[in-house]
Amino acid sequence: MNVTVLSGGVGGARFLRGLLGVVDAADVTIVGNVADDLQVLGLHVSPDLDSILYTLTGRSDDERGWGRADESWRALETVGELGGDDWFRLGDRDLGLHLVRTELLRAGVPLHEATLRLARALGLDARLLPATDDPVRTFLETPAGTFPFQTWFVARGHRDEVDAVHYAGAPDAAPAPGVLEAIAAAAVILVAPSNPYVSIQPILAVPGIRDALEHRAVPCVAVSPLVGGRAVKGPADRMLRRLAGGTTPAHVASCYEGIVDALVFDRADASAELPRGVRPVVTETLMTDVGAARRLAAATLDAAGAPA
Repeated sequence: MNVTVLSGGVGGARFLRGLLGVVDAADVTIVGNVADDLQVLGLHVSPDLDSILYTLTGRSDDERGWGRADESWRALETVGELGGDDWFRLGDRDLGLHLVRTELLRAGVPLHEATLRLARALGLDARLLPATDDPVRTFLETPAGTFPFQTWFVARGHRDEVDAVHYAGAPDAAPAPGVLEAIAAAAVILVAPSNPYVSIQPILAVPGIRDALEHRAVPCVAVSPLVGGRAVKGPADRMLRRLAGGTTPAHVASCYEGIVDALVFDRADASAELPRGVRPVVTETLMTDVGAARRLAAATLDAAGAPA
């Protein structure tokens, strides 16, 4: 059974870890967000792809919630001592991946091929693809000005309320090789519990991807990233409240109008009603451990009519 999943970083990665516990990894294709990619000290960093890669290969720092486990920071300390840009936290182990990726890209290897090579080297059996090889970048309009995603999220601690979101470069981008094919070949399509505005919408903004989902012939099920109307981590609830008008499952579903058949959401929101045409699926969605993530993945597959 081929499963294609649209995913952002940390929350999506934890869901994917659960999914690979109930589905053969070789049958899973992950389409990852790359609109929060950035250049750091001359290196190409893909935070969402890396979170997925580290989590699914047992290298993530689950306690900190990002980056690699057993990390050290000596290179970054030296950068700071020399007056370099050290606001984006890159550990020594993490730097190794970015060095290799950047070398591949400078040699003319496209991002999707570089990602596949890195995934193979780290032992990932699932297929990890960027949504596009082209540069697409998320910008946030706030009362304090317009900022690139990582500046808003990391440097400014996402303290600014968001009035609008733009995906620069998206109109001229093309899906990475394999993305549309994975959607067409899927028996089920899932949208991982990720921030709709900065993790999933940038994927849908790449021409051809939303259209492929709208014309799918198989079920597509999304998982809400909110529990009781609140984000487990990050600014998804604040963004939904300001941009969609609220934080109910219906507001989450409105972000995926026309592309999902069902929305999985937490028992804390059990009384919620969804827009017409979107079936509600109520279960425990808080991924407190790998077992909980597996149960959520199994419930999501069951909602799509494809039990694990």
